[in-house]
Amino acid sequence: MFLRSYKRKKNGKWHEYFSVVENRRVANDKTVQRTVLYLGEITSSQEDAWRKTLDVFDQDTGKTQQKLLFADDATIAECNVDSIKVKLSEMQLCRPRSFGNCWLACHLWKRLGLDGFWSDHLDHSRSDISWSKVLKLLVVNRLIHPGSEFYIHRQWFDKTAMDELLNTDFRIAAKDRLYRCLDRILEHKENLCKHLKSQWEDMFGIEFDVLLYDLTSTYFEGLCEQNPKARFGYSRDKRSDCRQVVIALIVTPEGFPLGYEVLPGNTLDKTTLRFFLKKIESMYGKARRVWVMDRGVPTEEVLSQMRDENIQYLVGTPRTTLNKLEDKLVDLDWKQANDNVVVKLLAEDNELYVLAKSKDRRAKERAIRKYKLRKYLLGLEKLRKNCRNRDKLLERLGALKQQAGKSIKCVDLTIPSQGRRVTPENFSYSLNRDTYKKMIIRDGMYLLRTNLTETNPDVIWQRYVLLTQVEAAFKSLKNDLAVRPVYHQLEHRVEAHIFVAFLAYCLMITLRQKLRYHAGGLTARDVFDKLSAIMMIDVRIPTTDDRILEMRRYSQPELEQRIILDKLKVKLPKQPPPKVYSHQLNGQLCGGN
Repeated sequence: MFLRSYKRKKNGKWHEYFSVVENRRVANDKTVQRTVLYLGEITSSQEDAWRKTLDVFDQDTGKTQQKLLFADDATIAECNVDSIKVKLSEMQLCRPRSFGNCWLACHLWKRLGLDGFWSDHLDHSRSDISWSKVLKLLVVNRLIHPGSEFYIHRQWFDKTAMDELLNTDFRIAAKDRLYRCLDRILEHKENLCKHLKSQWEDMFGIEFDVLLYDLTSTYFEGLCEQNPKARFGYSRDKRSDCRQVVIALIVTPEGFPLGYEVLPGNTLDKTTLRFFLKKIESMYGKARRVWVMDRGVPTEEVLSQMRDENIQYLVGTPRTTLNKLEDKLVDLDWKQANDNVVVKLLAEDNELYVLAKSKDRRAKERAIRKYKLRKYLLGLEKLRKNCRNRDKLLERLGALKQQAGKSIKCVDLTIPSQGRRVTPENFSYSLNRDTYKKMIIRDGMYLLRTNLTETNPDVIWQRYVLLTQVEAAFKSLKNDLAVRPVYHQLEHRVEAHIFVAFLAYCLMITLRQKLRYHAGGLTARDVFDKLSAIMMIDVRIPTTDDRILEMRRYSQPELEQRIILDKLKVKLPKQPPPKVYSHQLNGQLCGGN
């Protein structure tokens, strides 16, 4: 293969053109020449750069890589950028797309060591694009603007600077490639949890001696006939008409997840704890941990086992337990745990029962009941005046009772018998003041149960209210990260979808912890929304030698964005290097990526 030149005279001036030509042997030992690449004319302004490139081709050393010899997308050396002659009057700004929020997500990914982790676990197979980058794309989308794999393929990828951040092109967002990536990640879930635990310990000094455990559900769109875990069950999303799966999650008081599991949709809460006790012990070894759970999760048998194995727990109790112990608790004195909480302590059978009463919780529960009761009474009054058909009355009463919740116990109803017309005389209601007073007395009260018999009551109360961190994690997964509804139908794809959301939550809680230290008034969602205004733009300028100079540049952050970056102690990367493109290949300035 060699360079061939020929000269041509145009308008009284000689022009020299070049082509890359190869010799190819054919039959009868004859040789023919084939033009591999037409290079065009070399102008005088390009001659120096061209000659430098020729120095790279050294037959003795075997270095035959062609990097700058008129490649159609060659990076320009910084020392030569200022010497290129351009047509500023034809400059265009192309492809504005989100950069700041995507860059921050990729920074968090790198900070958690996930580049190395996933490269070690996924990039063994031969592929033109590494699977670790494909997974990174899926997680960043789930964190910033959650959507389906098809949405990433058709719309989202082109609206972001992920091609620049991942140093790849649109092939990474091929629909089938995104789905195949989901098929490769589930087997590494436990190793990932161990890796993340180690990273959070190093970054924030997080301790994992208190574990918060709870369950939620997420529902499906579709029949899910091929997924054995898709079952009807108690729906926390109020979608009992849809099949679902149950997600069990363990987090620290700061919200850092230690592990999770996807269970069949008809799984009962009380059947899950024993499995997780063994799972955490097998993953992280035996340690002194306090398990904090809501009522309904542990059974008496499991609690007895935890006491025998010296596993500490703190759990809420149902109202029926308070009724049984009411006679013993009534004679005990209230003790001040803190400014907001008073407690009564009852030791019984190697356990400590803590009856706690919170002023803030009492005010909240009373405000909610007052609102629901007022709405319920107004609805009853409208029915009494306007509704005369008994069947319609019962139908509307059912809707009112569902909205009112437990407040309906405070109202006594008189309903006409079947077949009779509804009148103001035979349909009436009245407030049951005795029931109302009993409910008011118990507002803000919690009966807790623990084997931490030597722990300060205030500490017990503070640990129990930390269960709100699990609720916050579920809220982030369902709202911010859109883990519901699930559109996948196959079991492993469903679990991979939840796994991607779990990874996105790990990035979010890492950012949230950094904000606690440096910018407590901001939420993770606020930060991503504000940094999304930092855009990347392709600046394209024609050169005088009929090529295109492209400079990818992100917009300079405004004052608010600079403050956020400063508080997080991070700096945006250097602007990408300029590139030059062949005008013949691109056709027009903004004709493509």
